[in-house]
Amino acid sequence: MPFIKVETNVSVSDETGCLKAVSALAADILGKPEPYVLAVFEPGKHLLFGGTADPAAYVTLDSIGLPEERTPELSAAICGFLNRELAIPADRVYIAFGNIERHLFGWDGKTF
Repeated sequence: MPFIKVETNVSVSDETGCLKAVSALAADILGKPEPYVLAVFEPGKHLLFGGTADPAAYVTLDSIGLPEERTPELSAAICGFLNRELAIPADRVYIAFGNIERHLFGWDGKTF
């Protein structure tokens, strides 16, 4: 049940393409089937990082069983993706990781 949300002050012309790429990224880096991924991509946000409006992003990545020992690797993959796709430098990205317990996440009228 990975959830990834990317909020950025960068405007993009192909929001749907970026959203699909974000979804595929989450599935790939977590090794989970993409049909279980929920992705949100919010470009063009009013966002300041370090007092400037230069390209920046805030990313949330939550998952049941998030491999906490892999967060440095996950951070590198997400920052690399944002740099390649949106020209956002890695030092202008914050990422909030969340390891969700199964009984605290609902889907389809029940919990995992």
